[in-house]
Amino acid sequence: MKPLGGISAEGPRSRLLERGAAALSDEELLSLLLHLGFDGNNAPLLARNLLADFNGLIGLARAGGPVLLAHPGMGPARYARLAASMELARRQALQEMRANGDVLKSPGHTRRFLRHHLGARSREVFTCLFMDSQHRVLRCEDLFFGTLDGAAVYPREVAIRALQYGSAAVIFAHNHPSGVSEPSAADRRITERLVGALALLDIRVLDHIIVGSGQSYSFAEQGLL
Repeated sequence: MKPLGGISAEGPRSRLLERGAAALSDEELLSLLLHLGFDGNNAPLLARNLLADFNGLIGLARAGGPVLLAHPGMGPARYARLAASMELARRQALQEMRANGDVLKSPGHTRRFLRHHLGARSREVFTCLFMDSQHRVLRCEDLFFGTLDGAAVYPREVAIRALQYGSAAVIFAHNHPSGVSEPSAADRRITERLVGALALLDIRVLDHIIVGSGQSYSFAEQGLL
């Protein structure tokens, strides 16, 4: 019986083993991830529909659990595989950043982690990387959550966390679900307030990074800190 969708799950798997995962298309990689048991023949068609319905990988990653679970053909097992793969990518990026020690010497790893951590969020999230005096990451924590338009940020809560973790420096980051990485007037104001509040505690703000769609904006690189 010919599989639905016209793509054999064995074909992509063989090419992956022979040439590596980079040789496969988004649809083929997603098909392999969603392939389950006797129902695996539906995976290519499901992969194609998911990418079309959510406008590619970024839209798929931003879709919430209830939305994905309600998608025809997904189901709990396939959703669990998809969610687990995304979380593994985020954790790998965090471990890579920590392994490279000083974040100032590896800004690329830091941005890569932040893109994994925030790029797929459907609402605005304000994250803080707490660091020691050598600028090694002590903890990454999502502190404030908002709607599609923004998140309320409270400097007092940031200061409490920084003291709790014994931080000597911090990097702030948040996402713009709209995809535009340029800072708003509110972003600039809250950054100034945070820098002022933490300066009283001798805690340095190294950067504030805004994650957009495939790009990011650094306050430090733009001379705004």
